[in-house]
Amino acid sequence: MMVERGVDQRAITVFEDYWQQLAEGAQGIVREDEIEPLVDVPELAAIEVSDDERRAALARVAIVKLNGGLGTSMGMAGPKAALVARDGLTFLDVIVRQLIGLEERYGARPPLVLMNSFRTRDASLQILERYPQMARQELPLDFLQNMEPKLDAAALAPVSWPEDPELEWCPPGHGDVYVALAASGLLDQMRASGIRYAFLSNSDNLGATCDPDIAAWLMAEGIPFAAEVAERTLNDRKGGHVAVRRSDGRLVLREAAMVLDEEQDLFQDTSRHRWFNTNNLWVDLDRLDELLRERGGVLGLPIIVNRKTVDPTRPDSTPVIQIESAMGSAIEAFEGSVALRVPRSRFRPVKTTNELLLLRSDVFEFDEHSRIVSRIEHKEPRVSLGGAYKFVREFDARFPSGVPSMRECTSLAVDGDVTFGADVSMVGDVEVSAQTPATVPDGTRLEGRISLPQ
Repeated sequence: MMVERGVDQRAITVFEDYWQQLAEGAQGIVREDEIEPLVDVPELAAIEVSDDERRAALARVAIVKLNGGLGTSMGMAGPKAALVARDGLTFLDVIVRQLIGLEERYGARPPLVLMNSFRTRDASLQILERYPQMARQELPLDFLQNMEPKLDAAALAPVSWPEDPELEWCPPGHGDVYVALAASGLLDQMRASGIRYAFLSNSDNLGATCDPDIAAWLMAEGIPFAAEVAERTLNDRKGGHVAVRRSDGRLVLREAAMVLDEEQDLFQDTSRHRWFNTNNLWVDLDRLDELLRERGGVLGLPIIVNRKTVDPTRPDSTPVIQIESAMGSAIEAFEGSVALRVPRSRFRPVKTTNELLLLRSDVFEFDEHSRIVSRIEHKEPRVSLGGAYKFVREFDARFPSGVPSMRECTSLAVDGDVTFGADVSMVGDVEVSAQTPATVPDGTRLEGRISLPQ
């Protein structure tokens, strides 16, 4: 099936390896007694490099953005990165402008390469056509992630779903990026053009800019792999964290799906496991190539067993297993890999409309290099929007004149179907509720608990 779909043999070999592990009972579990909390973490703020070192380093970096997501959890049918982030600009627009800002500042612009899926490729490349300078880069603008069959959870055989055969397939998780780079020929192209490091990050995280200080530090120290980590808060307790494996002292990434139910409390203990994975990664391409050759194309990333239904919109459809891996888990494959502490500003993902509301608000603005910067001194407001705002179309319809002012807001919770007028502002902790569809009039200042009439 995979050969018929044109999947590269290297990706098929990786799938075979994972399938064998699954058939032998592997669940990808990392037990608490197998790891120690990560304690000593070098900090980005302590790195000191010159502009010449920054410029030289940027000339040897390529930026790889994971861009295969459709944003279906937010009701989107197209690429999530084609969504307007703020000020009329899509995520991809902002990413390109950030690169142009680097070039204006240092005279060097790293090439941008998107890891697309078949469903995101055309629309994403169309956005990049707005920027003629992108067409002049030496490397291709994208490559495609691989695909694999979903497995019937009972039989471990490819699931059959005649109602929509495309639902029989899934991506192999973002750990596929390393094999896909090699299979596409891009790994060889990058190395041949003098690229030493790839900076990998998600296209929906506009905080993940290519930091020349990190690039220069990696090159000076000869570090083969670095994962940017930030201090965990209660909001991050369910996200993956980096720890130290007791058996060999290597750094490992542990995701929630790799934790026993009875150990979830320890996994979510932010005082014990302090550092979460931002999914901003730096990889030495020469060392990656060596590892892939040494291991026959199989990096050996820990398996993630993702249990779903074949049609994610139908809980009664056939239970399936999607075999996945996380790109951050490659930290254990590279001897000498490090975790690097970075500020929270490098982690601004948009997974739900809660984060989208905050990103579009006056809490943030673009600086002269198109980087997202905060305009407030206090903690960012915590946002909780009700079901009426889950999908982007409905979300936009309820903010027809834009997002209210939130610079003085500390938290926002909306329960009910509420449309916000123009020039609305929020102060302190705000809770808005409505039993029936209601509208907040133009110019309203919201404070405390507000129950709206129809």
